[in-house]
Amino acid sequence: ENDKTTILHTSLISSSSSVDLLKTRNMKFSAIAFLFTATSVAAFSPAGTASRTSALFSTTEVETKTNAPVFDEVCETTGVTLTRFMAEVAMLNPELSELTTLFGAIDTACKAITNLVKRSQLPSSETLGLEGEINIQGEDQKKLDVITNDLLKRALRFTGKLGVLASEEEDTPVDIMPANAKKSEIVIDEGEKYVAVFDPLDGSSNVDAGIPTGTIIGIYEHDENCVIDENCVGEECTEQEAQCLANTLQPGTNLVAAAYCLYSSSTFFVLTLGNGTYGFTLDENIGEFVLSHPNIKIPETSQIISFNEANTYMWDEPLKKVVTGWKAGTGKSGETFSSRYIGSMVGDVHRTLLYGGVFGYPGDTKNTTGKLRLLYEGAPMSFIMEQAGGLSTTGTKRVMEIVPEVVHQRVPIIMGSKNDIQEVIDAYAEAGAN
Repeated sequence: ENDKTTILHTSLISSSSSVDLLKTRNMKFSAIAFLFTATSVAAFSPAGTASRTSALFSTTEVETKTNAPVFDEVCETTGVTLTRFMAEVAMLNPELSELTTLFGAIDTACKAITNLVKRSQLPSSETLGLEGEINIQGEDQKKLDVITNDLLKRALRFTGKLGVLASEEEDTPVDIMPANAKKSEIVIDEGEKYVAVFDPLDGSSNVDAGIPTGTIIGIYEHDENCVIDENCVGEECTEQEAQCLANTLQPGTNLVAAAYCLYSSSTFFVLTLGNGTYGFTLDENIGEFVLSHPNIKIPETSQIISFNEANTYMWDEPLKKVVTGWKAGTGKSGETFSSRYIGSMVGDVHRTLLYGGVFGYPGDTKNTTGKLRLLYEGAPMSFIMEQAGGLSTTGTKRVMEIVPEVVHQRVPIIMGSKNDIQEVIDAYAEAGAN
């Protein structure tokens, strides 16, 4: 079937008269239309916003990082595939053309991982149980952790577009070029544009029980000034390598793209390129991810909390007070909240995006900095959440603005529906003022 694509461009210039009015200057946006059948059209437009705010979210600015494609004719059989979507994005944003190759590799890796997860329960798969090693987090590595980590490394390595990656399962960021893949030092080759950070199998501790799991990925641009002199010796080399390692220690505001794959009743692929959040579902009949959730928008107010409430007694008082009010129906919205908690960040955040709600793994007296890793869990998922119209905070800071000091730095995270998260932020601000 022949696809006929028309790309529309419009420009938007807006001014603001108050801090509540979204500001957009000299930024382009495109509306997107998705034709589900020959006679019915569902139109959607990209979010076009990345929440740029102060620590307390008192003001909000709009930032559009990319132009989004328009599909005026879509094949009834295949719909809009991830491959076509990325091709159109590259056409509109030539500077992102190399991302097409990178996401092609991620697409393939997610398909391979979903098959591994599906077959993991079979005795012949030999993928369940512990590997017998401890990762840098001090956690027992599942066999699937190791397998999926290696799978993603290999998929990304052969794109030729990536110089450095950081993973939950690696002690340090690793060079992924073939000749150096087993070395602990970092070597940056010229011509590689991106740095990838990822959690290969989030929620793997529950995989033996068939609980939904996922893969989280963040993509940064790598510093073109990162060069290691081949003739350097000793501490001189160490200093140059340290500067290159800093490529991975970037705040979420520097993210070029973020995505997650959810392995559940279906396999979902959700991504943002800085202009809205888009969800794809794997059509196993054709082996392609197909656009199923265009321009996801999280409800601004909700009735769902997603926390490990067994730790409530150890939480900060402002958060404890807010959550208690929600459960009693005495919060700002007046709604009585119910609890839904899977224990897998990707699964919980995916539900929160679609239905609204508040997901959190806050700090407590036992884990003062929380348990989720900033670089490859907190920042990418916060980017996706903000692009869908939600907020993400530690309670006192915007997660996207925190600069990691070490690769595996942990951070408290509370994210979800805008009005509910704002209530948490206000509670922390009031407690600080008192």
